[in-house]
Amino acid sequence: MINLLPPDTKQTYRYARRNHALMHWITAMIFCMAGALLLLGGGYLYLNQQINDNAKQIAATNKQLNSQNLAQVQKQVSIISSNLKLAVQVLSKEILFSKLLKQLAAFTPSNVVLTNLSIAQAQGGVDITAQTADYNAATQLQVNLADPKNQIFSKADIVGITCDTGDATVKYPCTITLRALFSSNNPFLFINSEKRP
Repeated sequence: MINLLPPDTKQTYRYARRNHALMHWITAMIFCMAGALLLLGGGYLYLNQQINDNAKQIAATNKQLNSQNLAQVQKQVSIISSNLKLAVQVLSKEILFSKLLKQLAAFTPSNVVLTNLSIAQAQGGVDITAQTADYNAATQLQVNLADPKNQIFSKADIVGITCDTGDATVKYPCTITLRALFSSNNPFLFINSEKRP
């Protein structure tokens, strides 16, 4: 088909078609921009609503915690925790006397009789008084108690030894007083007793 229209008319039609296509594109871009603005506005409103809801929820939670005396509960927990630490400290210094006496008897020489045992809780030690047959038995007692193999004492010092040799009928004329400090891994302390095989 031959187009016999004048060139100016042809050009006018061409530009009209282009203008029509451009109008479609501009209209589509306007709708896209309007949609984007609606999405941005909706997102902003949604986020703002979420922020307000979270603020209300935080305020309600704080009010509930205040009504439940959170500070007082935390104070009570702190007091209980410190009491528990104190109980552990006290128990760590408590001595299982029945087992301690058996172990002391095992390390006491045959010519020695234990007469007194006084616990010095503040120092973590014990004062031991014994009657002995002679001076050598008294010093042997000190050596046995100071021996690390017995696992009772970290050290044992002689406070004094007195011997009354005037009466030959007395079986144990010497008296020894010892001061011994419990070792930290002593299996006869309440806390360490579970470690003993």
